[in-house]
Amino acid sequence: MNIKVLGGGCKSCETLLTSVKEAVANKGVQAEVEYITDLEKIMGYGVMSMPALMIDDKIVSAGKVLKAKDVEKLKKKKKDKASHY
Repeated sequence: MNIKVLGGGCKSCETLLTSVKEAVANKGVQAEVEYITDLEKIMGYGVMSMPALMIDDKIVSAGKVLKAKDVEKLKKKKKDKASHY
């Protein structure tokens, strides 16, 4: 699993990054967590509201500072959807 936190380095973006790392640790999943602050790269993903969260190259949240529990729910939904294919 690849998780990207997209943001400009602000406090909200840092908080989301911390929540993502906490959620990964809580669930004990194998995940590569990246923090992308390069605005050109972020705009290349089509993101205009930050912070944003991508899981496996799909934007799952933008403009919200999620708590670890919220991130865990997003990851679970993504995993559940993948099992339907």
